Order: sequence, then C-alpha cells, then structure tokens
Amino acid sequence: MTNTKRRIHDGIAGTLLTLGTWLGYAVDPLWLLVPGVLGVTLLQSGFTGFCPVYFILDKTCPFESTETLEDSPRS
Repeated sequence: MTNTKRRIHDGIAGTLLTLGTWLGYAVDPLWLLVPGVLGVTLLQSGFTGFCPVYFILDKTCPFESTETLEDSPRS
C-alpha cells in the first residue's frame, strides 16, 4: 500500500467524521449516524482487514510504483 492511498484514506475518514459530527450538532442529531457507522466500519476493518475505502482506491487509483532508482534495471 502506498503512502498516497493512506493519506487519501485518512482524509476521507477525517472529513466524514468531522462533517458528520458538525451536522449532528448543527442540523439534526440523525447526522451522528455518519460518524457512528464510520467508527463501526473502521473497527471491523481492524479485525477483518477489509476496508471499503481501500477497496475503491485500489480499483480507481492508478498503480504507483514503489521502485526506486537503485532498483530499476540499467540499460
């Protein structure tokens, strides 16, 4: 897993938690279901190893090489 995908995942999770909490406070308490469901999803991800966000990122983001210049074949 690349660092870019991890940063995107953390950004999505943080945004949903913050937005859901703010909407639950300012608009309607039912919005608190968003961070609640996200928390349960993160908990199950820790046990099962399956994360829906990483699944989507693996399908949509192009493959990023972890190969360094030292590892690349020389011509």
